[in-house]
Amino acid sequence: MSEYIHRREETAQKTTSMNPKKFALWLFMVSVVMIFASLTSAYIVRQGEGNWYIFDLPNIFYISTVIIIASSVSMHWAYIEAKKDNFARLRIAAIVTAILGITFLVLQFYGWAQLVNINVYFVGNPSGSFVYVLTGLHGLHLISGVIVILYVLVQSLRYKIHSKNLLSIDLCATYWHFLDGLWIYLFVFLLLNR
Repeated sequence: MSEYIHRREETAQKTTSMNPKKFALWLFMVSVVMIFASLTSAYIVRQGEGNWYIFDLPNIFYISTVIIIASSVSMHWAYIEAKKDNFARLRIAAIVTAILGITFLVLQFYGWAQLVNINVYFVGNPSGSFVYVLTGLHGLHLISGVIVILYVLVQSLRYKIHSKNLLSIDLCATYWHFLDGLWIYLFVFLLLNR
């Protein structure tokens, strides 16, 4: 009887425990959500006060949205290949994801240049300032995501990521998908609230 109780306790511990790194990542992502929720709330409040310059988002933001969705697909591909111990494809998928992430960042920079071309600046009307802050803050988080992807790539080159050790790529994929979803939220938010 005591062996049965002991096994049930072990099972309960396994189902309720979470890796501390996963917990820290989820805690971090919740804090990021709170930051962007407060910024988008401030955007709506400030927009309601008037003196709001209405402009179209740069067309390049549409292209960068497609790029970041593609990067989410390639990140998932990397995770699947890691589970199969297919190291060559894992590396290719990680490289593709990093390249797409960097491409997204470059396109964001060109998007800012397009904003300047239509006289929307960081300093000036708050509508433009919010676009720069929201996209820039997301870009900073995306830079950290690219760094994590490059770390995963190095780990895969050292054969430290495989079907029995998926923690680092799991954390990377979770964070990357989160950043992709965050961009889609911001992009749709900015489209609907001009």
